[in-house]
Amino acid sequence: MNENTSDHSAAAAAICEGRTALGIELGSTRIKAVLIDESHHPLAAGSFAWENQLKNGFWTYDLADAERGLQASYRDLCETVSSRYGVMLTTVGAIGISGMMHGYLPFDAAGKQLAAFRTWRNTNTARAAEELTARFRFHIPIRWSISHLYQAMLNGEEHVPSVAFLTTLSGYIHWRLTGERVLGIGDASGMFPIDSGTNDYDERLLSSFRELAAQHGLHRKLREILPRVAAAGTPAGHLTAEGALLLDPTGQLKSGIPMAPPEGDAGTGMVATNSVAERTGNVSAGTSIFAMLVLEKPLSRMYPGIDMVTTPAGRPVAMAHCNNCTSDWDAWVRVLKEAASLCGAAPATPELYDKLYQKSLEGAADCGGILTYNYLSGEPTTGLSEGRPMVVRRPEAQFSLANFLRANLYSTLASLRIGMEILFQEGARLDRLTGHGGLFKTEYVGQKYMADAMGIPVSVMATAGEGGPFGMAVLAAYQIWKNSGESLDEYLEQRVFQNADLSTVRPDPDGMAGFNAFLKTYQAGLAAERAAVMSI
Repeated sequence: MNENTSDHSAAAAAICEGRTALGIELGSTRIKAVLIDESHHPLAAGSFAWENQLKNGFWTYDLADAERGLQASYRDLCETVSSRYGVMLTTVGAIGISGMMHGYLPFDAAGKQLAAFRTWRNTNTARAAEELTARFRFHIPIRWSISHLYQAMLNGEEHVPSVAFLTTLSGYIHWRLTGERVLGIGDASGMFPIDSGTNDYDERLLSSFRELAAQHGLHRKLREILPRVAAAGTPAGHLTAEGALLLDPTGQLKSGIPMAPPEGDAGTGMVATNSVAERTGNVSAGTSIFAMLVLEKPLSRMYPGIDMVTTPAGRPVAMAHCNNCTSDWDAWVRVLKEAASLCGAAPATPELYDKLYQKSLEGAADCGGILTYNYLSGEPTTGLSEGRPMVVRRPEAQFSLANFLRANLYSTLASLRIGMEILFQEGARLDRLTGHGGLFKTEYVGQKYMADAMGIPVSVMATAGEGGPFGMAVLAAYQIWKNSGESLDEYLEQRVFQNADLSTVRPDPDGMAGFNAFLKTYQAGLAAERAAVMSI
């Protein structure tokens, strides 16, 4: 028996015996499922594409689409398992659900949805966030669930007095699968401030909000409305019979499977990049972009551009988050593909992405005077309430394809660099910064630009393409396979990533100088972006 056949036989046996863990993440453009074995190696994956929509002034997803996508990604995974290993997937060792953090998903006491899902992308909560920040003396971002709830109160929305349960997308799916109203601490830290001393919501701030809520018609205690907080490895319920049928309408999936605490995409990104210990950090670059730094000590003061969240184990994390990253780049790739089709070319989309990334390396380090803004939506980091994608150049600029592509890729990083400056000035130290997400799918290019932009080495793991769903699968594995007293960072370091395939790119002096020159013009040109928002 050859090695490949032996590996497939071992994997098939593990699948049949349930010696696996399943992670499913509801991301901003894809719902993806990843199945891993006891060695934490991915065995199979499945996915479903979806997009947010702007309806009645809010960026939203229909929860019916979320459920259909959940089923479709799981079905796709099952088909891969069947074709690759010749067995049927009927059980797993544990399941974990993750999703986009923040947003607003309110329900009444009977479980009826009271308002359309308002995602992290909405920027209509500025007044609420500002007032809560002043009251709490703790930075409350506009994305956070408490900002959305309080803004609904300020707006006098009719549904507010009926709110009995408020959760995130991962918490909603977990609730449907288990009946448990629980949330992983990392995701919960994007709803309401967490006290890392207790690994629970900050009791002082809960009391402060209770006084405020009563003035606006919400008389239930916020603690009763929010999901129970659970750190990684804490019991979070089991898959019910109804939940099993929701996930797998064919009825093949068995109920009773342990469920990990549902997490946010920031937490799964930390896990997928082995970035949950102090002095580690990761950057997730896809539809949005954010960097997470696990702190040795608290920041010296509150910063409007820095969010304080936690790892899935509850350690404090400083987060620089930007709403816009690759969406405008994706739009340009579609346009360029359409242009190629006029000449009879039909490049596969992944191949086109790779070629355009690589072509950008031929551009000038400062992009030759071309400036782009990738703001499809508002960008709090730079003070934009709305976005207007824009390309600007002086007449003498070196307008070439390579420079244009490089400028577009630089623009995906510019806002993050502005936010990260705060942490650099605070003296935050990193032993490593690890990247994952769509920006890093093409070998080397995204890493180089990130390293040049941040001035520090950037690593990518071989599992980076699996990203958050892989991280959630690992959290599910930790739920059932951890040893007594084994911390999450110990589990990751010693059992998941001990022999990780890691590539590292160091910043180049010319590249750093070029990006800094681009950024200087970018910051000066923000006035033009603001004018576009006001005028168009």
